[in-house]
Amino acid sequence: MKKFDKNLMSERIKELRKEKNIGQNKLAEEIKISNASISYYETGKQEPTAETIFKLANYFNVSADYILGLKDE
Repeated sequence: MKKFDKNLMSERIKELRKEKNIGQNKLAEEIKISNASISYYETGKQEPTAETIFKLANYFNVSADYILGLKDE
């Protein structure tokens, strides 16, 4: 069983955003959360809620498991 790695989740959110070539403001606007929240997720200062993970997964067309670090693709 894999152990939860908050840093990996933070890296994946940032990586997905950069791959899509959008800023934190645009991502926040698209999924209807604050810009500060995106910054906190990417720096590991805060963890996204289940609802936000769902929104991120849908927006980036990846699984929630990928964002959480449970799967590598």
